[in-house]
Amino acid sequence: MNSKILKTGLYSLVFVISTFASYLLFASISPVKSKSGTSSPTPTPISPPETGYLSFEGPKTEVCPINGEKFSIEAKNIWSTRRPLTVMIENHLDSRPQSGLMNADVVYEAIAEGGITRFMAVYYCNATRTTTQKYDVGPVRSARSYFLDLASEYADYPLYTHVGGANCSAATPGGPCTTNIKAQAVEQIAKYGWNNKGTWSDLSQFSLSYKACRREPDRTGETWDTEHTMYCSTTELWNVAASRGLTNLTEINNSSWDKKFRPWLFTAEDKASENIVSTISFDFWGDKAYAVTWKYDLASNRYLRINGGEAVVDFNIQQPLSTKNLIIQFAKESRSIDEHAHNLYALVGSGTGLYFSNGQKTEITWSKADRQARTIFKDKLSGKEINFVPGQIWVEILPLGNKISYEG
Repeated sequence: MNSKILKTGLYSLVFVISTFASYLLFASISPVKSKSGTSSPTPTPISPPETGYLSFEGPKTEVCPINGEKFSIEAKNIWSTRRPLTVMIENHLDSRPQSGLMNADVVYEAIAEGGITRFMAVYYCNATRTTTQKYDVGPVRSARSYFLDLASEYADYPLYTHVGGANCSAATPGGPCTTNIKAQAVEQIAKYGWNNKGTWSDLSQFSLSYKACRREPDRTGETWDTEHTMYCSTTELWNVAASRGLTNLTEINNSSWDKKFRPWLFTAEDKASENIVSTISFDFWGDKAYAVTWKYDLASNRYLRINGGEAVVDFNIQQPLSTKNLIIQFAKESRSIDEHAHNLYALVGSGTGLYFSNGQKTEITWSKADRQARTIFKDKLSGKEINFVPGQIWVEILPLGNKISYEG
C-alpha cells in the first residue's frame, strides 16, 4: 500500500479521535440551558466552596451595611470607596440563566410588562467577591418607574444601570406623549437630577462605552435575540461613576452617599428552627413560566429558587440561586395604564406581606414614607422591626390579593 495513503489514513483517524474527544470534553464542561420544563424541580443543595469567586484570607470582622454579612477588612477597603450599584436584570425565558444575581446583596423582583418579571439587583459588599467573568451582570434591560423608588433608598444619587426605559414615546415628532406620565422612567431620572453634572448617577447603557457594557449573544451556549444579550461589568460601572465624581462621596458637595441611609437590622441568629416551612410558591399573573417556588434547604439554611418549574442557577458560578431572607411584599398594582401596557406598583405608602427566614414564616407590615425613604418591614404581631439573618435578601413584589401557598 502506498505510504502516502497510509499517512493520509492515519491523519484522518487521529483527527476523528481528537475531534470526538474534544466534543466529549466540551459537553462535560459547557452549561446546558433547558427551556422544556422537564428538568428536576428540586435544586441541588448548595455545597461550598462556591467557585469563581475572588476570596480574601483575612478574618471576617467587617459588617456590610446593606446585608449584614461579615467580610474581611480587605473587602471593606474596596466597598468603602464606592456607593451601592443597582442594575436592572431581565427574567424573560430567553435571559436565563442570568449572570451575577448571587453576587447581589439585595434582589427585588416585580413585573415589568405582560406578566414577565424583572429584577433590580443591589451590589455593594458581595460584589467584592468578583467572578472570573469580566462582564459579570446581565442580561441588562430597561428602567421602570417603581424600581426608581427602590433605587432611591441606596444613596443621595444612586447608581442605576439600565438599557433605556419607559419614556414619553410621542407618536409623532413634537406630538403628545403616548406613555402615562407616571410611567415615564427616563424623564423621572432626569427630574431627580441623576443626569446632572456632578450628580450623574444614571448609568444608561446608551451613555457607556464598550468597556462597561457589551452584547454577548451566545454567552450561555445558545444564540438569543439582541434584547437579551447586554451584559455589564460591575467594576467598570463603578469606574465610570468615579470618573463622574461619585465614589463613596458625592464630589460636588463632599457628602457621603449614606448620610441619610437607613440600614436594616441584622442580628438574628443564622440557625434553622423547628416546624420548618419547606416550600413557598406563588405566581404573578398566572403565567406558569414565571411562577416561583422557593424550597428550603436545611443543610445551608437557605431558600433555593425554582422559576417556571426549573431550578435556576447563576451562570457565572453554576450555583443555584438562593437566599437567606425572603420577603413577600404586597403592593397595589395599576395594570396597563397606557397603550404601551406599562404597569405601576405603589411602593411609597404602606402594606402587608410575609417574611421567611430560618425556615419560619412571619406575617409583616411594610412602610415607605417617600421616594428616598427606606422601606421598613415590621412583625405584624409585635410591631417590632424585622431582624434579618445576615446575608442576601430577596424582595418579591406581588399585586394585592395574589395567593401564596406554603408547605410545612
